[in-house]
Amino acid sequence: MPETVRPIASPLDVPVTPSDRTPSPRGSGEVPPERDLLDRARRGEPEAFRVIFDRHSRSVRRFLGDLLRDDAAADEATQETFVRAHARMRTLREDERRGGWLLGIARMVSMEQLRRWRRDPLPLPEEEPREADRAPSPEAALLSGEADRLLDGALQVLASDRRAALLMRIDHGLAYEQIAEAMGWNLQKVKNEIHRARLLLRERLSGYVEGTP
Repeated sequence: MPETVRPIASPLDVPVTPSDRTPSPRGSGEVPPERDLLDRARRGEPEAFRVIFDRHSRSVRRFLGDLLRDDAAADEATQETFVRAHARMRTLREDERRGGWLLGIARMVSMEQLRRWRRDPLPLPEEEPREADRAPSPEAALLSGEADRLLDGALQVLASDRRAALLMRIDHGLAYEQIAEAMGWNLQKVKNEIHRARLLLRERLSGYVEGTP
């Protein structure tokens, strides 16, 4: 998946003072346990939320880049995702995985952006012809180093929700239960949508796999 290398600034521009830091019981400079980190973030400690941002921002940015296909929009959507996440920290249950929870927020932000684009569409940039790559399967292609050109067009045939669910499963490794929570679907719908997405990708990529453009 194409990914912008430049770092994303934290959406919380709050200076951290010594009073903001909760000492770790196992020594200074050590990252606190996950539960303690979440509790501190819920209490509004900027340093704790910055740790969460540092751990998950690249994954969220990659996910939004795959959905929006626009670097500037993906950067902006990443910032908005973490602004909303910070405001909703108290709604995150202890048994939820932060990665899936954040991707669920990111998906909603991307849907809002796509709706704005449909209301006020921008002219599409002209693209140079792309030479077809070959891969044994959609899943292997998605994870390979040469996936950018091969899957760029193929993923666009999927509806945005179906594409988001497939990326959560294949690119981010979320369990079906986590995807169901992030998407607001039941478990059977998650399995059905991902199965259909894989079938559509295989059909789209069959020419490349078989060596016939």
